Amino acid sequence: MSCETKQNQERAYCDYLLRPGNTNCAGCGMSIALQWLDSALGDEKPTLVIPACCGIVTAGAFPTSGYGVPTAASTFAAAAAVATGISAVAKMNDDPHPVVCWAGDGGTYDIGIATLSAAAERNEDIIYICYDNEIYGNTGGQRSSATPEGVVTTTTASGKGERKKDIMAIMAAHRIPYAATLSVAHCEDFIRKIKLARSMTGFRFLLILSPCPTGWKSEPEQSTELIGTAVRSGLFPLYEIFEGSRYRINERPDGTPLEEYVKQQRRYKNVAAHLDPLKNFRDEQWRYLDGMVKAFPATEEDGG
Repeated sequence: MSCETKQNQERAYCDYLLRPGNTNCAGCGMSIALQWLDSALGDEKPTLVIPACCGIVTAGAFPTSGYGVPTAASTFAAAAAVATGISAVAKMNDDPHPVVCWAGDGGTYDIGIATLSAAAERNEDIIYICYDNEIYGNTGGQRSSATPEGVVTTTTASGKGERKKDIMAIMAAHRIPYAATLSVAHCEDFIRKIKLARSMTGFRFLLILSPCPTGWKSEPEQSTELIGTAVRSGLFPLYEIFEGSRYRINERPDGTPLEEYVKQQRRYKNVAAHLDPLKNFRDEQWRYLDGMVKAFPATEEDGG
């Protein structure tokens, strides 16, 4: 390899949002999602704001970084507040690059929900993306309010007793311009939603179900298929909400049994005991979504 070729290759590596050689675990849904975020934004590189989570461990130790874009590390609770300041400064300097919060469920559903709600209420010009692996993956796999009922974590040895929090309904209640769920098994839908969010201004919220083989006790090579099964079985609906009031469903269940999703993860300690509650949770989600779409459908003007 010539020196010039090596230099060109190094420059190309630096251009990636998520650089090769990072320390992320095999099968990490966050890694897949970061690459697709990069593809969707193209040459328009974002400024990332990342709270305490696996995503900020990805950066690595100074002076090197696993990210090829400007990245600010925030405390667990402050990502949306930090992003608000960066967005305001960018506007003052006519900087067109998007400001993107990249946070796990702990920093979104739980510890970060105060600043998240505040930024959404003010309709700050931020794209907030939660990669939801349904645990505190970076600190040992403890339960979060995003953890599904029945799941075993390091703090719920017999399975979590409570249902998963509906963060999408919470964000819809803020009447933000756009909220959507994304799947790492549906590339075209994923990239379309990123591009649609980027075309808007104001607060936009995107939720990704992100497999974590370490915490889910699943096989790394099955991560993408696992999320596809979650969508096909109806447990993770793909849909969009415009202005908090108009709904569009992107993918409907195809009859895939919920057992196909559950049995691939050893975090469901007692499948038989927890399958009925999960089915009830899934069915209630779909009754709600179908009702909202019927009463408040999205329009052609909503785009996408």
